[in-house]
Amino acid sequence: MEGNPPIMRRSALAVIAAIGSASLLVAGCSKADDSKDDTGTKSAGANAATKGIVNASDKKGGTLTYELSDVPDSFDPGNTYYAYMYNFSRLYARPLMTFEPGAGTKGNTLVPDLAASKGVSSDGGKTWTYKLRSGLKYQDGSSITSADVKYAVERSNFSRDVLSLGPNYFQQLLVGGDKYKGPYKDKKGLDSIETPDATTIVFHLKQAFQEFDYLVAAPQTAPVPQSKDNGVDYVKNIVSSGSYQFQSYSEGKQAVLVRNKNWDASTDPLRKQLPDKIVVNLKVNPDTIDKDVLAGDAIDLAGSGVQAATQAQVLTDASKKANTDNTYGGRLVYMAINTKVKPFNNVACRKAVEYAIDKVSVQTAEGGPIRGDVASTVLPPDITGYEKSDVYATDGNKGDVTKAKDQLKACGKTTINTNITARSDRPTEVDAATAIINSLKKVGINATLKQYPSGKYFTDYAGVPKFTEKQNVGLIMMQWGADWPSGYGFLQQILNGKAIGASGNTNLSQYNNSKVNDMLSTSIATSGDDARNSIYAQIDKQTMDDAVIVPLTYFKVLLARPKATNLVSTAAFSGEYDYLNIGVASK
Repeated sequence: MEGNPPIMRRSALAVIAAIGSASLLVAGCSKADDSKDDTGTKSAGANAATKGIVNASDKKGGTLTYELSDVPDSFDPGNTYYAYMYNFSRLYARPLMTFEPGAGTKGNTLVPDLAASKGVSSDGGKTWTYKLRSGLKYQDGSSITSADVKYAVERSNFSRDVLSLGPNYFQQLLVGGDKYKGPYKDKKGLDSIETPDATTIVFHLKQAFQEFDYLVAAPQTAPVPQSKDNGVDYVKNIVSSGSYQFQSYSEGKQAVLVRNKNWDASTDPLRKQLPDKIVVNLKVNPDTIDKDVLAGDAIDLAGSGVQAATQAQVLTDASKKANTDNTYGGRLVYMAINTKVKPFNNVACRKAVEYAIDKVSVQTAEGGPIRGDVASTVLPPDITGYEKSDVYATDGNKGDVTKAKDQLKACGKTTINTNITARSDRPTEVDAATAIINSLKKVGINATLKQYPSGKYFTDYAGVPKFTEKQNVGLIMMQWGADWPSGYGFLQQILNGKAIGASGNTNLSQYNNSKVNDMLSTSIATSGDDARNSIYAQIDKQTMDDAVIVPLTYFKVLLARPKATNLVSTAAFSGEYDYLNIGVASK
């Protein structure tokens, strides 16, 4: 999930240790824990939201404001792939399963949402059955049925020419999924999703899939009434199944949500429906967002952390530092090497890039160690299957010009001219790309920076193979978080050849190694966590040997805590605050 966004991670003890080490970086002296914030109220202390809920409250009322530096890929729950939208969409779209609003790894706990209980598997894990809760209604009071969930999955996974932005797991896994053209072209529907009655849905898979409960936690399973769907324009009239509904939506400017009066708390043990209104302001300058967060006027919807200038400000002020949360987010910052753009179809040319990059300069550009540890593997340390290794080790992680030039020679090149993409509204990503350009130049690889907005990065530019090939885009900046907290949930959509799409593609390297594809297929059908984790580690090693990804940093998020209630940093959504029950705090 792009980070933006996430079956078991490492042991709880290991994750707590990772969070604890991050805590030391932010907390500094213990005096910060006793500081008061700008309102004179005693703060909960640095990293408090990584350990529990900060400012717990059931107080209702008020307007909660979110701000975003660009636009999301889409508010349509069936057409989004940013982690923050997976998080935020639960306010108006209820998937079959979701994640418990809990701190740290507790946030990885799967709980039923639209479903009454977890899925019941049969046929060795190839068939999964879910029963819906009773009394479920849309915003207009009409009943939510299993047929609406079936339709939601079909429209989001099989109409890729219309809705291309979400993952395509169901298309890959369901029997007949490779032939079905989607409900806009084939109204009959897919036979491998059965709805024997209004509250039962059954999925028939080609192969055993031991982590299917995590898959149905994606917003793609949030119900959509077929009669109300108008394809890509559904974003303008989304029908709510959650505790909030859209009052207005102005594309590129603002979305306003209000209470869904037909939401029934008795059918929903998770949501509290606290604010009267939720406003999302779009295309707000990143520095302005930081100022508004610190002033208590907004929440950063992207959840990617404060800007570099703000970071220095909050970490040198004891009271501000006490109101920050810093943790691993199950994310990797990396650069994809496009194997379809010459000369990077040659592994030696790709290895030249691997050796050339000064990763310390990239880490510095991103904000220093507090924003991430230098990376050497595809899997981050807080994802199952991670094993420490460094195939392209250099002295002090600062690159090796000699080894890079040797690989260029083996590739038959002395110089390479290419383009590198980064998102224009993410200053740290642009700075990191600039640092990479400087490293590559030293070995004869001349990369020109091309900047594109986040909202169109995957639909129009970096995620469109034809565009990257035509524009000589050999290098692509990327940040990735697990679709769910396992090696498969992290690796599948960025490494499996079957995941490559014509638009909305996230396998940016266009990597299609049959050995890796087979290992991914084998892993998810394998019972036993240890056995699966061993395969994930093998996939990581093979990917690094093939030099299709340059791991840059294991991302850490540094959040400035807004003045709001029920703040909890969750591992399920890349360390972001869980948006499900945030309320308006008294000023």
